[in-house]
Amino acid sequence: MKIAVLDDYQNCVRSLTCYSKLIGQDVTVFNDTVKSVNELAQRLRDFEAIVLTRQRTNISNELLHLLPNLKLISQTGKAGSHIDLNACKNLGITVMEGDGSGEATAELNMLLILAALRNFTFEVNRMKEGKWQGTVGRKLSGKTLGVYGYGKIGKQICQLGQAFGANILVWGRQSSLNKAQADGFNVAASRQAFFSSCDILSIQLRLTPDTKHDIKAEDLSLMKKDSLLVNASRAELIESGALENALLSGRPGFAAVDVYEDEPVMDANHPLLKLNNCLCSPHLGFVEQDNYESYYGIAFDNILKFISNR
Repeated sequence: MKIAVLDDYQNCVRSLTCYSKLIGQDVTVFNDTVKSVNELAQRLRDFEAIVLTRQRTNISNELLHLLPNLKLISQTGKAGSHIDLNACKNLGITVMEGDGSGEATAELNMLLILAALRNFTFEVNRMKEGKWQGTVGRKLSGKTLGVYGYGKIGKQICQLGQAFGANILVWGRQSSLNKAQADGFNVAASRQAFFSSCDILSIQLRLTPDTKHDIKAEDLSLMKKDSLLVNASRAELIESGALENALLSGRPGFAAVDVYEDEPVMDANHPLLKLNNCLCSPHLGFVEQDNYESYYGIAFDNILKFISNR
């Protein structure tokens, strides 16, 4: 089968143990990213199967109609709004998905929280400049750690935060609140109470048409002046431009983000990169060796199942 693996930024897919599953197939791995429909159509028109690396490439109705040979899209992780599933159905293109543990992303959230609270990157860079201590950081223990969304990763962050001595507060849909309470975690009395009482707020929502731009400027304006907002889920969960403006106005006082509306970010002109009160990382949440083996391994297994009509 002629297979394209897209958006392998680190040129690492061929080095994964699970890559051997595709021995005997005609595989091309692309390390760069193209975004326009015409560029994608030209690149992918001969392929029968596409392996998508999370949501890095948008598979639109227009693009699908320009790929006459495409039979299968094998998604690493869950298929989302980046794939036009109705168009796939109408064109007879099979979409297969898998899932991961979420542990790597939960750990990355904790890394961002601790690094931001302790001014870690700032202090490391000062030391490289020949300077010594320049700030006084804060601990996580005793702080109110708010988790917006209580899915698989949200639950893990609650558990990790609790282990660090944080006071956990959950907000989300009623079903999420019910699950959180059943697991022994406190839930906020209201949306307003949640945003106004968190010392640290971690966003853990899936991006869907219902959750896009769910968090508004008025929500952020309720946050404390010394609070920290962490977003390692999806940038589009926050209203466009709202976080930058909120940081400039001082509520929240700091942010740590791992996701951006237009990725990859290949220059230093992104507005968040210019703010001293924002810690930015290049979407590293799921980028971890064991996680890659799991995600790509399932995606490759799904291709083999498709080929053998299973």
